[in-house]
Amino acid sequence: MNRTGSLVRRTAVVAASGVTALVLAGCGGSGDDTGSAGHGGYQATASAAPSAPASQGQHNAADVTFAKGMIPHHRQAVEMADLAPDRARSAEVKKLAAEIKKAQAPEIEKLSGWLTSWGETVPAEGAMDHSMHGGMDGTGHMDGMMSAEEMTALENASGRAFDTAFMEMMIKHHEGAVEMAKTEQSDGAHTPALKMAVDIIASQSAEIEQMRKLLGKK
Repeated sequence: MNRTGSLVRRTAVVAASGVTALVLAGCGGSGDDTGSAGHGGYQATASAAPSAPASQGQHNAADVTFAKGMIPHHRQAVEMADLAPDRARSAEVKKLAAEIKKAQAPEIEKLSGWLTSWGETVPAEGAMDHSMHGGMDGTGHMDGMMSAEEMTALENASGRAFDTAFMEMMIKHHEGAVEMAKTEQSDGAHTPALKMAVDIIASQSAEIEQMRKLLGKK
């Protein structure tokens, strides 16, 4: 009886040791495991804390909304900037317009690439006026977007009148983009999109201040 009990106990100890070894092996992972997401094991799960940055492949509905909204928004800013070389009087306005185009044209390409990789539709080239749906201001209009009438008025202006109209409109336009970027910052998940949102907030806020100072000189 005692011998049988001893065997049972020894068998239980061996089984328990095997389970412990398996658990430890699962927890330890491979020797070169850095705990990065997507590499299995307990350690990888633990590393995926809420504070960890989102992976570049991860995206959500807010990222899609940001990209689909910012593409036509940027396109209109580039269209406005394209008017400056032939119409602006101020060299500072011409320089500012060139910088806006230089910054925003590549961002349109990035945003379009993200949408394509996510299986989403890139907004059509013509979808860049006040009729663009999915805007952020609660009225069906996109934040800061110029109406067709405003764009026509800007096209027809020249000299000092153009400079003033361009800056007043672009301030409004930039303010809308900053609000859209702040929404992406708080709700988005795609790391490159979040970085772009930070860049937009910083660069366009600085340009808003620059334009306000220039308008103060008029």
